[in-house]
Amino acid sequence: MKALIVEDEILASEELSYLIQEHSRIQIVRCLEDGLDVLKFLQEQEVDVIFLDINIPSLDGMMLAHHIGMFARKPYIVFTTAYKEHAAEAFELEAFDYILKPYDEKRIAAMLHKLEATFKRDQELSDGVQVSGLEQQNVQGNQGTQGHAVDNDPGYEQDNQTGKRINLLRNENIIVTDSADIYYAEAQEKVTKVYTKNGEFTMPVSISDFHSRLPQDAFFRCHRSYLVNLSQIREIVPWFNNTYLLRLRDLEAEVPVSRGKVKEFRQLMRI
Repeated sequence: MKALIVEDEILASEELSYLIQEHSRIQIVRCLEDGLDVLKFLQEQEVDVIFLDINIPSLDGMMLAHHIGMFARKPYIVFTTAYKEHAAEAFELEAFDYILKPYDEKRIAAMLHKLEATFKRDQELSDGVQVSGLEQQNVQGNQGTQGHAVDNDPGYEQDNQTGKRINLLRNENIIVTDSADIYYAEAQEKVTKVYTKNGEFTMPVSISDFHSRLPQDAFFRCHRSYLVNLSQIREIVPWFNNTYLLRLRDLEAEVPVSRGKVKEFRQLMRI
């Protein structure tokens, strides 16, 4: 992996560089201090990850991240800052992580390990998609020459969807999570509570917005205030007014299916 450090404090830049070299195989290709210089640099060179301070000259880190988010090939962004209050905005920008200063070496090491593992997985998925595309072209070519119809394999697409990563927010940390590990979500006033195999998260977005970020075939909006991962349903319990309560794997909670969603739910579950 190739990395760019964006930091206007020399000591902080040197400390971060040392920790990256000490705890990962990531190659630091450049250290820059100015936001506009970063944009110019990225027009000529690609990197895999940017360690980005927020309080930098010319173009602050948040605005810079907005610009980078429009790139065709988006590098991972790890914010490194002394300010807690930007964590929610960092989540909106789909940052990989949000690291607070002063640096904690164990926290940095854990983040770097997770970053390298995620990069490797994403590379493998990307290679798999390319291979699948070539195979599909071959199938289409065979159809043209042999005249045989070949059904599409839905399993590959479904695996891709359930394997989608999503950023969840816990305190100041952004936790990169496989969407398949999410059990259900519940709307609570202006936030959404998300329940996973690794605990509970509070997201500063509406449940509709959160649902839009998930694989649509895997998650069902079963109630105005709830959405559920269909693959995590353990038991469907008849409830009043011909509705249902859903019991999920590994959790004690019960998720309701509203009357207006019953018909669609029955079709999805083939009941």
